[in-house]
Amino acid sequence: MSPAKYISVNRQAFFNYEVLERYEAGLELTGTEIKSIRASRVDLRGSYARVHNNELWLYGMHISLYDPGGVHNHDPKRPRKLLLHRNEIIEVAGKISQRGLTLVPLRLYVKKHWAKVELGLARGKRKYDKRRAIIERDRDREARRAIRQAV
Repeated sequence: MSPAKYISVNRQAFFNYEVLERYEAGLELTGTEIKSIRASRVDLRGSYARVHNNELWLYGMHISLYDPGGVHNHDPKRPRKLLLHRNEIIEVAGKISQRGLTLVPLRLYVKKHWAKVELGLARGKRKYDKRRAIIERDRDREARRAIRQAV
């Protein structure tokens, strides 16, 4: 999967969760929502997906109001329906029902004129896992800095 441009990346999800599997889903949007997405006015932090009535819904994603939208604007925090094949929804629902797993959006992008979201089936990291990630990131940064200064 190599979309031309990521509209939004949920970096907080990569820090707080260990991603086990990834899925690509479409979004059911209104006209002003897609225009705001193309203008990169989206926030994925704190959002999650749930199965409700055999449909997958995305909660907590904030799409800013489209300024020229006027009275036809959308509710920025409304739940949005995710478009997946039925067998994928059943598979995801079975895995979410396991203890400690959740479905979080990782990236939002436009692919062939359609808004897509990359979902991650994830398990929450413990505090010591987060500390280890910070230590590794600092070590990598120091190594890159040393290489840069040596050249």
